[in-house]
Amino acid sequence: MTVPALIISIFATAAPATVPASTPITVTGHAWAPFISPMGEPFRARSISDDTLADWFRGADANHDGILTIDEMKADAERFFAKLDTDHNGEIDPDELAAYEWDIAPDIQVSSRTRNPPGVAAAGKPPESDEHRSGHGRWRPGAGEDDETLLGIGGGLQGAARYGLLNMPEPVAAADTNFDRVVTLGEFTQAAIERFQLLDRNQTGSLGLAPLQAMRPPPPKPGHHRKPDMNAQDKRVGNPLPPGD
Repeated sequence: MTVPALIISIFATAAPATVPASTPITVTGHAWAPFISPMGEPFRARSISDDTLADWFRGADANHDGILTIDEMKADAERFFAKLDTDHNGEIDPDELAAYEWDIAPDIQVSSRTRNPPGVAAAGKPPESDEHRSGHGRWRPGAGEDDETLLGIGGGLQGAARYGLLNMPEPVAAADTNFDRVVTLGEFTQAAIERFQLLDRNQTGSLGLAPLQAMRPPPPKPGHHRKPDMNAQDKRVGNPLPPGD
């Protein structure tokens, strides 16, 4: 074998196969509704059988006794805080909050479309008006619910309230109680305590999975969206709106 032929043979053997530039990269995803935990963490389904609320509950239930205590709620909040506090300075600053809203839980954005759990038929096509895109779309109540129960900011549940147990459109930012644009670990932990107390309706000091499942808002149903009564009072747990004037 000649020297040039030998060199070509060596490179052909050693060089890794390359993917032609024209070959498309296919990414498969599922536009399914997550469960947004009381502290704002998204839990996403990977199949129709996944129960995302139960996934959060089992993770937060540290001793696996089927009961969530206030200490376990605080520990779960501290774990999620550490995930959000990427520079580990003990605060969630505006940049880290933006990363949460855009990268970790973009579903909470006001302009995002309401999604359904896997296996649930998609809702009717939403209106394409500027009013809808600005977060003032309409919500059609599910079975057993009425407009007054589901009334939220802008005439419908907004942001994380569509996928969680509390009527809080942005659960992480809501922990900033002194409005200095940063969330400290102390504020986040205190928010966990207060949210536990909101969920503990019977004041038993513990939370079970079944009662929490009953608090979860239903997905929107297909069909015509009707405007809720804007003078009705929000009866959901969380941040109720005052009665209309």
